[in-house]
Amino acid sequence: MSLKVKAFILQLISFATLFIIVRYLLANYTNLEGMWISITAFVLGTILAPQFQAVKTKEGDKMFMKWIFMKDVKEIK
Repeated sequence: MSLKVKAFILQLISFATLFIIVRYLLANYTNLEGMWISITAFVLGTILAPQFQAVKTKEGDKMFMKWIFMKDVKEIK
């Protein structure tokens, strides 16, 4: 499996996890109704989920992660 596919899968898993958690919390602890729960969960999940990217460098392919709660970009692989 290529690093681009792994980066995509990691990003999808992290977004989906945050989306489900935020959607559950919004549905149970706020007064939002209908599609606003899903829209708000989508926006928050998009902002809070870490971003993964596969890059070709001189040393070979590497994967990097950037997250809103971290100051710098972290090399994964």
